[in-house]
Amino acid sequence: MLLSVENLRIGFGPLEPLVGVDLGVDKGEILGLVGESGSGKSMTAMSVMGLLPLMGGRIKQGRIVFDGTDLTGLGEKAYRKLRGGRIALITQNPMTSLDPVVRVGRQIDQTAELHLGLSRKAAKARTIELMDRMRIPAPQHTYEQFPHQLSGGLRQRIVIAMALAGDPDLLIADEPTTALDVTVQAQIIQLLVELVRDRGLGLVLITHDMGVIAQTCDRVAVMYCGRVVEYGPVATIFDDPRHPYTKALISCIPQVGMAPGSLTGIPGMVPSARDMPPGCRFNPRCDSVMDICRAREPQINTEAGRSVACFLYAGDRP
Repeated sequence: MLLSVENLRIGFGPLEPLVGVDLGVDKGEILGLVGESGSGKSMTAMSVMGLLPLMGGRIKQGRIVFDGTDLTGLGEKAYRKLRGGRIALITQNPMTSLDPVVRVGRQIDQTAELHLGLSRKAAKARTIELMDRMRIPAPQHTYEQFPHQLSGGLRQRIVIAMALAGDPDLLIADEPTTALDVTVQAQIIQLLVELVRDRGLGLVLITHDMGVIAQTCDRVAVMYCGRVVEYGPVATIFDDPRHPYTKALISCIPQVGMAPGSLTGIPGMVPSARDMPPGCRFNPRCDSVMDICRAREPQINTEAGRSVACFLYAGDRP
């Protein structure tokens, strides 16, 4: 396993936005992290990237193992060699990742120079090659442009090229198609899939879109309120969703031929980390809630390669 997150619990003072997260991704594989805003997807990514201390958080329990190395005890100096190099992050807003006063090509160069030790000339040649691979038109011309001169789709391709410039083994893409139109979204997702298949990378794809998960991922971890509530192969989860939250997310996917007004939503809101309900965290919004769901939190039950945290299923029934 390229990346393994084991029983991860993180804290920000008394608050614990992640509790007992378990998931993994291997080379050549795409793992989807899906859930509503506030479910803990981006916090999981920040934990893997070693950015929690910069945000005021810390790992209270569990391990993050990358290519056989436990990262939870790694110092910032050692993490800097990994971050942007063997582990790269693609953010959801390219304008916050790009320096507005530096030409985009030079920004890609700097990553290759830092992590691969290339000369400026060699880094530029690699950058032009990467931009061409990202299907960026006229790469030599685009190399000289500033971020504000590019469209949103081109800026996102530049950010992906920056992530690849350090020759990573693992990519984490945090909502990489936010604010892009539907056609460009499809192009970016297809580009990421091709990179995984062609280069043998591991990809963690963070999204709130179950349709994207169904089309692109090998496995999926459904997150709610800082917990993985269901985890397993995509085909298995979509054919036979077990957790009520997973079922609710799938029911929100528009289908061809649906009657107007027939698309359902999930009632209520995701609670904040300061105001978690007792018992199962989904119980106030669940249409299958039982008394035990309000009394205690269900444990993860694993069977035939899939996991679910729900009292409706084997091993944790009332």
